Amino acid sequence: MTNATLTIRDHHFDTAALATSAALPNASANEQAALDFCCEWLSPAQSFMVDTSGSTGVPKSIALSRTQMCASVHATAAALELLSGMRSLVCLPVHAIAGRMMLVRGLELGLAMTLVEPAANPLAALPADAAIDFAAFVPLQLETLLAGPERARVDAMHAVLVGGGPINRALAEAIAPLHAPIYHTYGMTETATHVALRRLSGPAGSNTFIPLPGVALRLDARGSLAIQGPMTEGGWVQTNDLVNLHNDGSFVWLGRLDNVVNTGGIKVHIEPLEAVLETLLPELLGGAWDGRRFAIAAQPDARLGQMVVLLLEGASWPDDVQGTLLRALRERLGPYEAPRVLHYADRFAETSTGKIDRAATLARATSA
Repeated sequence: MTNATLTIRDHHFDTAALATSAALPNASANEQAALDFCCEWLSPAQSFMVDTSGSTGVPKSIALSRTQMCASVHATAAALELLSGMRSLVCLPVHAIAGRMMLVRGLELGLAMTLVEPAANPLAALPADAAIDFAAFVPLQLETLLAGPERARVDAMHAVLVGGGPINRALAEAIAPLHAPIYHTYGMTETATHVALRRLSGPAGSNTFIPLPGVALRLDARGSLAIQGPMTEGGWVQTNDLVNLHNDGSFVWLGRLDNVVNTGGIKVHIEPLEAVLETLLPELLGGAWDGRRFAIAAQPDARLGQMVVLLLEGASWPDDVQGTLLRALRERLGPYEAPRVLHYADRFAETSTGKIDRAATLARATSA
């Protein structure tokens, strides 16, 4: 049994207490789920159910083995130089793989874990002098932290993971000057979280993902990535992710094969188009651009089959601004990639892990 500890609010649990189903008065659903899982992990159980995110389909529960999850823990510990006694922050929902694996890392490596409710600013729940060595955030959380006084606390951490979605240009620029090692993760529930990392901070920042120790990669006939490693128990896991795979095993992520708008027989890949728009929208709109969230979606069209549409969060712009923007985008992007319509939603729909749900947001925007 390790010397791991878990702190929830003002309650402290050692490994022995966690192994015997520790009780917490007035526990939230997330707090109780954390305590229940710790007890389960410290039992002889060899298989564990984890919820998928639902970002590419209907959310479901899958079984992961103890062997897979431990392999992921030790590969991550080697890559990030995590040591027993380090202080970790668990601020992601523990029913999903990212939060669940933060608990497993703590229990297996003997970390001093602090659990807080998932929130945009998870450090706000901690005392100002509470230091954290290791944390994992979603992009929205890290963006919030770096925009305020918590930035210095993040920069003092030993290692930071950020995953669950793409890193936009503004967040990448905010991360780049930091000294703390901050890594964007690539992985999925089926691989017990990440199998590759790319450094975002400092002079070593890159758009290239480096596989964890023991991970092998290959492409199928479509150019989509397949993964093999100890966290897949030696089997190949096929993804729908398009990548540029280099000879040394590193890769650049391009987007998902199924995130495509088929418009007039031309396939437009959503993620690369969104990356271009991150630069174009502020440039074309000037003062009218307020940094709002946006996304590309596919809308059925009788003539083209599908058309590219731009979803924007917040109030609509005046007709003259919209018309000028659509014409400028058509000139810069061409007739197929340029959005044909702007749709607005007061608030974007999101998956259970905070990713933008394009289809649900489109439905919400067009019904408004």
